Amino acid sequence: MNFGRLVTAMVTPFNDSGELSKDGLDALVRHLIETGTTAIVVSGTTGESPTLSHDEKLRLLEWTLRAVDGRVPVLMGSGTNDTASSVQLSKEACQVGADGLLVVAPYYNRPNGDGMFAHFSAVAEAVSVPILLYNVPTRTSSNLDVSTVLRLASIPNIVGVKEATPDMAQILRLAAMKSDDFFLYSGDDKLTLPMLSVGGYGVVSVASHVVGREMTDMISAYLEGRTLDAATTAARLLPMFEVLFSSPSPGPLKVALQSLGLAVGGVRLPVTWPDESISRHVLSELSRFHPVASN
Repeated sequence: MNFGRLVTAMVTPFNDSGELSKDGLDALVRHLIETGTTAIVVSGTTGESPTLSHDEKLRLLEWTLRAVDGRVPVLMGSGTNDTASSVQLSKEACQVGADGLLVVAPYYNRPNGDGMFAHFSAVAEAVSVPILLYNVPTRTSSNLDVSTVLRLASIPNIVGVKEATPDMAQILRLAAMKSDDFFLYSGDDKLTLPMLSVGGYGVVSVASHVVGREMTDMISAYLEGRTLDAATTAARLLPMFEVLFSSPSPGPLKVALQSLGLAVGGVRLPVTWPDESISRHVLSELSRFHPVASN
C-alpha cells in the first residue's frame, strides 16, 4: 500500500472532560483530508499515545476509520517497549481494520541491533498489513541503525521507515543503500525537503495539520523539478515548523488548531498547555498562512 507523500500524525481530540471527542475527531479528519493529507496516523506521539489507554487507542482507530470512510489509509501507532504488548496491540488494530501500522523503536530499555530486529520481526510476523518503522532517538534513547533497517527491509510487510534521527549522515547512508521500493519518510517537518533531495519519499508530519496545502505545494514543486520554488516554500514554512515545538508537543499545535475553529481540546499531563507568550508566537506564525486565525 502506498501511503502517499504527506502522512499526518494526527492529534487526539479531547472534550472538556479530557476524554476522547468523536465530534472533534470527525471535524479534524475532514480538515486534514481537505488540506492534502494522504494518510493518517492515530495514537502516535503527536496523538499523545503515552497517555492513551489500550482501549482508547482502539476506539480512536475505529472512529477514525469511520470518519475517513476509505478516502485515505489509516495507520495506527502500535509500538511499545514491550514486544508482547506491541504484538497484541498490532493484532487488535488489524482486527479493527487498520490499513497499516507505525511501530516505534523500543524506548527506555535500549535494545541492541539484534533486539531491535527480533522486536520488529515479531510484530511483522503477527500481522499482514504494511508496517512503517519509526526511528526517533531523541525520544527513545535508542537508534535504529542503517544495518538493522536494511535487514528488516527484507521482511515483505515492512515497507518503509519514518526516520527522525538528527544525524544526516545516517539518513544519507540509508537513502543510498535502501532498495527503491522501501519508503523513506522524514519524521521531522523541517527535514522534508533535504530528505526528498537524497531519495526520501515524503514526510510523516505534524505541521500538516495547519499548513497541509503549503507542504503539498513544496513537495510537488520539488518532484516537478522546481527546486527553487520548493526551497522558497520550505524557508517560508521553517518558522512554523519550529514554533510547533517551542513547547512540549502537541500543545502549540492544539493552540493553532483551536484558533482555526477545530475543537481538539487540551493536552494530558504530564504535558501542559503552552504559556501565553508561546501561544502568541504560535498565533503570529499561523496568521501568515491563515490571516483570520489572528482575530
